[in-house]
Amino acid sequence: MVAERPKVIAVCGKGGVGKTSISALITKVLIDQGKKRILAIDADPAVGFASALGVKVGKTVTDIRNEVIAKSKVDREDKKAILAKMDYQVFEAMIEKDGFAFLAIGRPETDGCYCRVNSYLKTIIESMVSKFDYVIIDGEAGIEQVNRRVMEEVSHLLLVSDCSYKGINVIKTIEEVASGGVMKYDRAGVILNRLKSESEKDLVNLGQLELLGCMLDDDLIRNYDIQDRTLLELPQGQSTLKITEVLETFGFL
Repeated sequence: MVAERPKVIAVCGKGGVGKTSISALITKVLIDQGKKRILAIDADPAVGFASALGVKVGKTVTDIRNEVIAKSKVDREDKKAILAKMDYQVFEAMIEKDGFAFLAIGRPETDGCYCRVNSYLKTIIESMVSKFDYVIIDGEAGIEQVNRRVMEEVSHLLLVSDCSYKGINVIKTIEEVASGGVMKYDRAGVILNRLKSESEKDLVNLGQLELLGCMLDDDLIRNYDIQDRTLLELPQGQSTLKITEVLETFGFL
């Protein structure tokens, strides 16, 4: 029997539009619905996803990469053996929480290409992803680093923006780059976030992008963020209900 392909959603958009909150709400909805084998991946160097989920990050994938590179420079140990250890280290870096697992990618690479190390790390992550049913990737502004450092193929590309021209322009660019072959995905769609009213969507030109739904400004989420409280504790309300509706429309649930 062939294992069912995991549903992998990459959440992308301009900085400051609420991608991390959306990613955390998606995780909460999956947990609340009793979904099993959920993996949350923080691909943003700021590691805000961890805070939103109440996770304390120890070691990131980039930390492992840098340790391997440093060791390979000074140790005569066979490089194949060093690379083989990375598999175990990445799985050790994965944090098991109640209802989900978490992995932080960490800072972008800074000291050289080391293509073999980078390629092997991505292979390890892709292998890890295959063991889960649902994967949520909280990405940076673009998708290049998700593709380069995490995986090349996702099932759902979720573009998040406010109603600003800059935000809309960023998600249009991301989708254009992705559809040009940088990332493979089955479906792409947009959430307009932090709207004052539903009617604000009429001011936005999304072009050919599919609008999945609109998230109204939520003072409760803002207060949780100020207090550094995990959004997993958020009571059911307008935001969780809307995310559920969006995920159903998107075919992720």
